[in-house]
Amino acid sequence: MMPPGPGAAAGHWTVPAGAASTFSWEYDDGRESLLALYQRGKDRQWDAVRRIDWSLDVDPTDPLGTPDEVLPLHGTSYWERLGPEWRSELRQHFAAWQFSQFLHGEQGAMICSARIVESAPDLDAKFFAATQTVDEARHVEIFSRFLREKINLSYPINDSLRTLLDDTLRDSRWDMPYLGMQVLVEGLALAAFGLLRDTTSKPLPRQLLAYVMQDEARHVAFGRMALRDHYRGLTATELADREEFVIEGCHLMRNRLRGTDLLENLGVPRTAAVRIAEESSYLRLFRRTLFSRIAPCVKDIGLWSPEVQEAFIDLCGADGRGSDLDRLMRQDDEVAEALDARRFAAEEAARIEEMTEMIGLGRETRTGTVDESA
Repeated sequence: MMPPGPGAAAGHWTVPAGAASTFSWEYDDGRESLLALYQRGKDRQWDAVRRIDWSLDVDPTDPLGTPDEVLPLHGTSYWERLGPEWRSELRQHFAAWQFSQFLHGEQGAMICSARIVESAPDLDAKFFAATQTVDEARHVEIFSRFLREKINLSYPINDSLRTLLDDTLRDSRWDMPYLGMQVLVEGLALAAFGLLRDTTSKPLPRQLLAYVMQDEARHVAFGRMALRDHYRGLTATELADREEFVIEGCHLMRNRLRGTDLLENLGVPRTAAVRIAEESSYLRLFRRTLFSRIAPCVKDIGLWSPEVQEAFIDLCGADGRGSDLDRLMRQDDEVAEALDARRFAAEEAARIEEMTEMIGLGRETRTGTVDESA
């Protein structure tokens, strides 16, 4: 059970809305690219109860099947003092912490996409954001069920994520939910999901991550299209303000995924927890990979000043300009489709085998009946 955050009552957190509701009476066709994305969003709706095989077993003490090297305490003096039972507990807590932050981010995305429906000036953007709100609700459903039924443990929202959500939702400008959520939180989530999807050896979390990523690729594409159009018309001062938001938001996301709150919960002093998070080779790789999806998107929408580039070099040791975002997103879609093809082909083969066996039993029964009559 997750405790409420600071200022919350009965497990709720209320953020005063900063944006006005905007109606559009221009019912024309809209932008072709956004309408195509809207159509794809409608076509790709799916049911988490049916598409995901929830019957798959998950060991709570090893939910992802990842090697010891990815655990934040591996290679430290704390690791050497751990016994097998404590290391299993660390695995459970690490997975619970990761998926809990995914869960809270997805609820933030659900709220922000609903805010986009409310505040975006263009009807085509409202259309797509409506499909995204449904997508994000499904993702909240998936991650909360996985934590509740398979890992049996969850963590509260990280302070850095809470701060970014608060800043995003309090802002009165209609484009800020796009920038804070579609570009920063969703872009970072895509990279985190992809890293875990490609390293886990367990089929259920791989399904969850692959299917969620298929949706998220559309969401990031939506943010890129809408913001690229809008930012072309902004002044240098307005762009600089949003670049400052990007830099601050990226630092918050970096702090969000340090995992110091996880280590402190397991008894590691805060100073040591910060040092371990900074020195962990896996977490350094993890952070560098995370920003690989954000940097090219930030550049594409026109927020690529020398200050932003310097911030990305500081955050991950690279500016991300070499990443091919479109190729990565095509791959995300292909991975999910391949999982479906293998799974449903296996189910169809099993169904045919069962039918063949039943037909065979029916023939034997009829033959036996004829023989007895004779």
